Amino acid sequence: MKTLPIAIAICLLLPACKGDDPNAAAQAAQQQVQAQEQAAEAMAKQFEEAVAAQNWPLAKAHGDILQIRYPSSAAAVRIKPALDGIKAKAEVAQQEKRLAALWTYGDEAVKGGSQLSASLYSQEPVDTDGSGSRPVRLIFRDHPDWGRSSYLVLEAGDFDCYAGCKLKVIADGKTHVLPGSRPKTDEAIAMFIDDHKALWKLVKNAKQLSIEFPTKAVGKKTAEFEVGGLDATQLPKWN
Repeated sequence: MKTLPIAIAICLLLPACKGDDPNAAAQAAQQQVQAQEQAAEAMAKQFEEAVAAQNWPLAKAHGDILQIRYPSSAAAVRIKPALDGIKAKAEVAQQEKRLAALWTYGDEAVKGGSQLSASLYSQEPVDTDGSGSRPVRLIFRDHPDWGRSSYLVLEAGDFDCYAGCKLKVIADGKTHVLPGSRPKTDEAIAMFIDDHKALWKLVKNAKQLSIEFPTKAVGKKTAEFEVGGLDATQLPKWN
């Protein structure tokens, strides 16, 4: 058959039969590298903008993604020396945000003006009556008629402090003794820390605070508080 040699000859003349053009393949590879470098530079720009804004968590996110997607790019190599420091700052920022979220602030309209408050719950629940662990709440209050006060509130049991008591308060490892008193009221299971000025000063300058208090049912108990996220400006007259 004469058609077979002719078909072979035609095939030899076609690029598809000869194989891919090496120059075209190299050009395509170069274009891909350029596209990746451009994408990496765009991501690096986002990283640098976040750094300039001191948005450390966002900067960390952009930096991490850049290192994962384009690890050998010029942009990834350029920002890598700064990335460890950015990660450390991001962790600090996230911790500060977590601590700030532990606090709750109130601004309630009452007779004579506004009642302001700042409060947070204990880091771990405490068993104050033998029936199981429950949160203990620390509250700072500024009332137009009653003035300023600081106190603990229980959800169960009672404080053994009706005649007054001494409370061991530890702020960042340093021990202090503050007076306490349990008012004769059924409105809440509350005990005042009478030296509210001293307690406020400790809380403002501490990261960790513990208060040991006497209970009627189970003796002395301790509540731990992560106080480092306090926004003291919420109670302006206290500062």
